[in-house]
Amino acid sequence: MTRMLIENIRLVRRDGKLAEGAILIEGGGIAAVSMAPFADYTGDRFDGGGSVAMPGFIDIHIHGARGADFMDDDPVAAGTISAALPAEGTTAFLATTLTQSPERIARAIRHGRNFMNESRAKGAEMLGFHLEGPFIHPDQAGAQPSAYICEPSMAQLRDWFGETLADLKVITMAPEQDQDFHVIRELAKRDVIVSGGHTTADYATINGAQAAGLTHLTHFANAMRGLHHREIGVVGAGMLNRELFCEIIADGIHLSPDMLKLVLQVIGPERLLLITDSMRAKGLPDGSYTLGDQEVTVAGPEAVLADGKLAGSVLKMNEGLRQLRQAAGISWTDAIKLSSENAARRLGVWDRKGSLERGKDADIVLVTEDFSVRHTFCRGRMSFAHDQTEDIPVD
Repeated sequence: MTRMLIENIRLVRRDGKLAEGAILIEGGGIAAVSMAPFADYTGDRFDGGGSVAMPGFIDIHIHGARGADFMDDDPVAAGTISAALPAEGTTAFLATTLTQSPERIARAIRHGRNFMNESRAKGAEMLGFHLEGPFIHPDQAGAQPSAYICEPSMAQLRDWFGETLADLKVITMAPEQDQDFHVIRELAKRDVIVSGGHTTADYATINGAQAAGLTHLTHFANAMRGLHHREIGVVGAGMLNRELFCEIIADGIHLSPDMLKLVLQVIGPERLLLITDSMRAKGLPDGSYTLGDQEVTVAGPEAVLADGKLAGSVLKMNEGLRQLRQAAGISWTDAIKLSSENAARRLGVWDRKGSLERGKDADIVLVTEDFSVRHTFCRGRMSFAHDQTEDIPVD
């Protein structure tokens, strides 16, 4: 189906209020958005059932879902994850790696690139890679396997991604491990988003790294130096430095509801990006799973290693928005910024994603007022329907 009118939906106006409207999609893109009826339209129609239309969610930090992990030495892992994500409203993502041996990271990148280049999937679009580690600090390794941590190296990055670092969109690293911020400066020249994470850095070091090109903080307040009244650390830098964007895992565990409210009030929705940091157990029953060859126990919303350390999450993007609404009372406009707009702008794909506007990809999620996903369209194709009886084919 190349042309269809999605009607009986509500759109988010500029003032944040909802208004009845319709979206015309053609050939995978948005051809028109209107608050008025398409009186002369005679083609295919889809009844949105009064749902609220939002731009498809963009998850820039996700490791896995539905039993698959991007680090699996498996050519179909990325496709499995891509097919699972529309159920939570996600239409685009960055495949996120884990601290591992150089050879294993290289294989993960090769499999991911093959998926990007060859995929005809109807699921979420892979926009590139988020390299989390191995250039981190061992004292803040968290669930990252410490045996493979190493010093930042442009030579190693070129070996993985080539001279231009094609497809590398975000890298999480500990800036204190980068002497004179040499690697950070080189990455910034190549438009790679450098994110501070798994770091022991103090406030001054983060600000120095920001001046060199660091613009982002990974899973804010987790695996980083916290806030203290004599040294406000990485968390304090995220609150005070207006050039830094901060990822948040809104599962009520990585950040408590009170912390979510504080972060929204102090940092604000303009500098926050909702992520899931989800691992392979997302979408599956409680039980025992793996993350980087480490056993992870999943019970309810929590995923932990044997020593009790958090090992990513099983959060879904729409559930994160629900948590943020409950904890901080976010508006529809804020929800769009947190789940889509900010990520699209950061990744340089704002020209085609992050909002419901003419000329952009028809990445559309239809939700209820509590963010339950009813239908998801990826580049104009329906990729999830809440009442479907079997999986929508992805090939």
